[in-house]
Amino acid sequence: MEEKLNYMFQSGFLGTRAPFFMDMVTLIVAFLPMIMYFSILFAKYRHYKFHALTQNIIFVFAIIVIGYFELGVRVGGGFDGFMQESNVSNTYAFVVLLVHIVISIVTLFYWFMTIMRANITFYKGLLPGKDSRRHKVLAAKTYFGVIFTSFSGIWVYLLLFIF
Repeated sequence: MEEKLNYMFQSGFLGTRAPFFMDMVTLIVAFLPMIMYFSILFAKYRHYKFHALTQNIIFVFAIIVIGYFELGVRVGGGFDGFMQESNVSNTYAFVVLLVHIVISIVTLFYWFMTIMRANITFYKGLLPGKDSRRHKVLAAKTYFGVIFTSFSGIWVYLLLFIF
């Protein structure tokens, strides 16, 4: 299987020390808040079915990207393997990574809850409607979590492959 994954570890396309898969995942994570924003606009302009469809697609795509990322990290030697060429303190980079992981896990939990609850309440006819306020609050927490995940993920990338 490792032979089939060799492309993941070829030089990336962003001109850094990062392998291809890190560049790809970082680019997706960087654009994720904007992609979600456009989906949110569908709800704002009352295109609720398209908003629901796009949010579900974005969520599933994000889960696939997370799996791809995790596979690359595990096969690529983990944090220590990627830190070898960095000039940043190991401790500092590790703390930033831990903060990123916590933000990411909490965000993924909120995102999952938002998607599942929205799908159920939309199917029951409570969205838009009775459950809209609760949905907006949970969705806002999710969206800000995605933004923080994006920024912290980019920061980890910079620490590992630029500095």
